Amino acid sequence: MDAAQQEATARARELQRNWYGEPLGALFRKLIDDLGLNQARLAGVLGLSAPMLSQLMSGQRAKIGNPAVVQRVQLLQDLAGQVADGSVSAAEATDRMDEIKKSQGGSVLSNTTQTTSSSGAPTVKRVVREIQSLLRSVAAAGDIIDAADTLAPTYPELAEFLRVYGAGRTSDAVAHYQSHQN
Repeated sequence: MDAAQQEATARARELQRNWYGEPLGALFRKLIDDLGLNQARLAGVLGLSAPMLSQLMSGQRAKIGNPAVVQRVQLLQDLAGQVADGSVSAAEATDRMDEIKKSQGGSVLSNTTQTTSSSGAPTVKRVVREIQSLLRSVAAAGDIIDAADTLAPTYPELAEFLRVYGAGRTSDAVAHYQSHQN
C-alpha cells in the first residue's frame, strides 16, 4: 500500500470512529467474536455483500450508506451485549440474528429482540442509538460539528446535543441523555 492509500485508509477509519464510535474493522471483529460468526455470516445478517463488508473493515470505504444496515449493526451490538451478560443464550442469539437479518430498518422489532426493557419502554441505549443513527443519516460528523459551532453562541445546549449525538460516542450520548432526565 502506498502512502496515499495509507492516508486514505487512515482518514476513512477516523470518519468511521466519528460516525460509529470506532473503526468498523474493530466493531465488526467484536461482533464476529462475541456472536460466534464468520465474515460471510455477518455480511448476510447485515444485508451487505462480503466484498462490501471487507471494504468497510479495511477502511477502503468509510460509510455504511444504507440506514437499515446501520440499524442492524446497532441491533447486533445490543445482542452481543446480551450474550456477554448471559441474558441471551447462543440458541436465542441465532434466532434473533435471523430476525435482525429480516428487519428492513425504520421499524422497531418485537420485544423478543430486547430493544425494550421489561416494562415495554425502549432502553436508554436504544433511544440514544436511534437518535445517533438519524442524525448521522442526515449529515456527516464534520458537518454536524460545523452546525454545532454555528449554533453555540446563541444556543449552547442545542450545540452540545448535536456534538454529543451527531459526532460523539454512544457511551457519552447515554451519559448526556441520563443527565437530562427528570
